[in-house]
Amino acid sequence: MSYAPLAERLRPQSLDEYIGQKHLVGKEGVIRRFVDSGNIPSFILWGPPGVGKTTLAKLVALSLGRQMFTLSAIASGVKEVRDVIEAARKSRFFGSAAPILFIDEIHRFNKAQQDSLLGAVEQGVFTLIGATTENPSFEVITPLLSRCQVYVLRSMNEEELQTLLDRAISTDKVLKERGVKVEQTHALFEFSGGDARKLLNILDIMAGATSEGEIVISDERVIDCLQQNIALYDKGGEQHYDVISAFIKSIRGSDPDAALYYLARMLAGGEDVKFIARRLVISASEDVGLANPNALLLANACFDAVHKLGMPEARIPLAEATIYLATSPKSNSAYKAINEALRMVERDTTNRPVPLHLRNAPTKLMDQLGYGKNYKYAHDYEGNWVDQVFMPEGLEDKHFYTPQHKREHDAMAWKEALKKK
Repeated sequence: MSYAPLAERLRPQSLDEYIGQKHLVGKEGVIRRFVDSGNIPSFILWGPPGVGKTTLAKLVALSLGRQMFTLSAIASGVKEVRDVIEAARKSRFFGSAAPILFIDEIHRFNKAQQDSLLGAVEQGVFTLIGATTENPSFEVITPLLSRCQVYVLRSMNEEELQTLLDRAISTDKVLKERGVKVEQTHALFEFSGGDARKLLNILDIMAGATSEGEIVISDERVIDCLQQNIALYDKGGEQHYDVISAFIKSIRGSDPDAALYYLARMLAGGEDVKFIARRLVISASEDVGLANPNALLLANACFDAVHKLGMPEARIPLAEATIYLATSPKSNSAYKAINEALRMVERDTTNRPVPLHLRNAPTKLMDQLGYGKNYKYAHDYEGNWVDQVFMPEGLEDKHFYTPQHKREHDAMAWKEALKKK
C-alpha cells in the first residue's frame, strides 16, 4: 500500500498543533492575536525552507474560516493573477470577510506581476499572504511591501525538532505500526538543519530502507541510509543562498582558503557552475573594482571557459578566478558611485537639460540653435584633457565617485596635475 509522504501526513490541522515560531503563533504571538481578533492584515512570511510558511498560511485561513486562493510565483503570470483577483471579487458576498490569496515564493514575481496585485490589496478584494526565502526588502516592490507586514520565521531548534520527532513516532499510523526505536538523534538533527520537512523526509527514507520490522534511529543508520551528507549542500534550499553568500564574503574579505572551501561545497553539491561564474564576474566588479581592473577581465574569461568546458574541468578556472579575486586589492568605489548617482537621479524631479555644447547638431536648425557650439575636443589639448563643464546646470560641483585604492588616487592626481598646469 502506498502512503502520502510523512510531511503531508503530519501536517498540523490547527495553530495549537503547529510546532515552532512561538513569537508568531504562541499565546502572545502577533499572528495568533490577529487570528483571535478575526481581523488579519496582509503580510509576508520570510524564512528558510521547511519552517512552515505554507502550513501557517493555510492554518490562518482555516482558523478564520476564509476561502483561500493559492498561486505559485514559479508557474503563474499576470493573467493568472488577474484571474484569481476576479475569482476573489466574485466570491465576496455583502458583508463577508475578504478571502485570502496565498502566493508561494512571491520573490519570484516580477514588477509587472507585483503591480497587478496592488489595486486588489488596496481595495480589500483579498488579504494577501506571501511566502519567500529571500529578503523582501530587495525582492518585493516598495508599494506592495508598504501594504504588508513582514514576519520572520526561524529554523527549528533542537528542542522543536525533538518535539516533531516525538509527534511523528507517537501519532503517525505507519510509524506506530512499524515501531520506532530511537538510540541517537545527533545525525538526524544535524542533517535536518532546522528544516522540519527535511527531518520528516529522512524518517521516510529510513522507513523505506527496510520494508518491515522496527525502525532504528541511530547516527550510524541515518548516515548509512542517506549514503552521503545531505547537509553538505542543498542547491534547491536555504544553503544555496547561505553558501554562495559565504563564498562571496570570503572573497571580499581576502581569504582564498575559505573561498575555495565554499567553492568546493558548491561543486560537490552539484551547483550550476555558470551560476558560480556569474557571481565571480559580479564580485570582480563590485568588490575588486578599480583597485585591480584586470580582475574583471579574468572573471569574464573564467565565465567563458566554464561555458566551454563544463565539469569536472570547469573547477580549475573557477578556482583560479576565486584565488585571484580573493588575493586582489579591493575597492567598491564604482559600486558606490553608480548607486549614489542612481539615488540622486531617482530623487531629482528636475528634468535637467544637457548643456548645449555637449549636444549633437545633426540638423541645420540645431546648429543654428547652438547645439555643440563651444565644445572643446579633449584630444586637441595637451595631455588629452581640457577644462570644461559636463554636468547639467545646478550640478556642476556634484561628485559621486570617491577613490579608495592607491591606483585610483594616482589617476585622480594625474587629472589634478593637468588642471593645475
